Amino acid sequence: MQFGHGFAAIVVGTMTLSSCTLEPTYIRPNAPLAMPEHNVVSGIPAENLGWRAFFPDPQLQQLIVLALANNRDLRIAVLNVESAQARYRIQRAGLFPTIAASTTEQAERQPASVLAASLPAGNASAQGSIVSRSYTAGIGFTNFELDLFGRIRSLAHADLQQYFSFEENRRSAQIALVAEVANAYLTVLTDQTLLEITRQTQRNQSDSYELTRKMFERGTATELALRQAETTVDIARANLAQYARALAQDRDALELLLGAPIPEGVDFSAGLERPNVVSEVEEAVRSDVLVKRPDVLSAEHLLKAANADIGAARAAFFPAIELTGSLGSASTELSGLFKNDSLAWTFAPQISVPLFAGGANKANLKAANVARDTAVAQYEKAIQIAFREVADALAARGYFDEQLAAQQALVSASQDAYHLAQMRFRGGVDNYLGELDAQRSLYEAQQQLQIVRLQRFENLVTLYKTLGGGLHENTASEVPVVG
Repeated sequence: MQFGHGFAAIVVGTMTLSSCTLEPTYIRPNAPLAMPEHNVVSGIPAENLGWRAFFPDPQLQQLIVLALANNRDLRIAVLNVESAQARYRIQRAGLFPTIAASTTEQAERQPASVLAASLPAGNASAQGSIVSRSYTAGIGFTNFELDLFGRIRSLAHADLQQYFSFEENRRSAQIALVAEVANAYLTVLTDQTLLEITRQTQRNQSDSYELTRKMFERGTATELALRQAETTVDIARANLAQYARALAQDRDALELLLGAPIPEGVDFSAGLERPNVVSEVEEAVRSDVLVKRPDVLSAEHLLKAANADIGAARAAFFPAIELTGSLGSASTELSGLFKNDSLAWTFAPQISVPLFAGGANKANLKAANVARDTAVAQYEKAIQIAFREVADALAARGYFDEQLAAQQALVSASQDAYHLAQMRFRGGVDNYLGELDAQRSLYEAQQQLQIVRLQRFENLVTLYKTLGGGLHENTASEVPVVG
């Protein structure tokens, strides 16, 4: 069939004509501010930040992998990506004709009196009825829009950018989850350390109480000193219960993030004394690292989607061409459906030229331009937030180092003061109040030291998160690539 080749050529030609769009040329907006300068501190370059490199603790890595596999919030983010991918593929399918094969039988019964009216006089009887049958088989397409001005292509491009935005949101959710698991793990380690400090303090206070009781029995200590020593033991018992409760609750919070029970092999007994829990990060951060944060990239993809919507709105002002066609065979008998003389075809192009739409097209174009301007503002805001978060984290880092050094010195001085107060009380030089104050000061200094250590670790985790998890994030979940 020579026409078959022509029909195929028409289909291919319509697809090749659909190649241009009326989208504005995309230009990335300039960053609204510059990255502040900070002194360089040795550590991992921000570009090489992956969570495995940033959190070298094997236990923490095990927990992160477990959370990435089971956390429900991350699972929802992955499903959102898959949904956006499906919407893009649906819209992209409009660029191609939907070709279907069909076979039809049509039977029709007409009264002879009706048919007689259309025949010459005397050639037909007006009695009875006539039944006619016809059969067709072929392939064809219906209402295929010839995308000469890129309306469908622009809509598909917008959906593609929406898909990319959801993918960046998924990556952002993953980075946030990794940071939350790390912070929860550090909190449990801190609870464990505070619990051990409280236990040691309780043992010391119990020893002091026993010594004071014996001194009271020998008449070398007052009843007031005995009651004060007894009070410190009761306070230590209350603190012990408080930290045990906090440890249990924080373990539950960690399990919620994991989406599964904490593995039996995970050991928190070493507390914050575990080596290499969190790695140091270079303090020199380039601006181009921040514009590649997933939230910033997500905002940029939404900006590109809004830019593509302008192209679709512009295309609405131009004619729309729809094609319907089929190629096959037709016969009044089923046996004659595929004979040489049964070729049948239809081709029905339709052109629709917009003349009056009550201003809808102009309004749609204006709305698309406003949406693009809004997306620009949102993109610039995302960059501003990124720069501020990183600047705050970097600024706090140096102060945490100074605070930690000062707190460690305070703990050392408090330990010396406590030992001296013990010696003076037991030597009868001072009353028990001096030892009690020194012991309370040491306990508070030890508690505060662990809190500062936790805050410094949390600051490093915040740096990991605000830097976007690095440019080479180790992903534990794969999202299908758009085809």
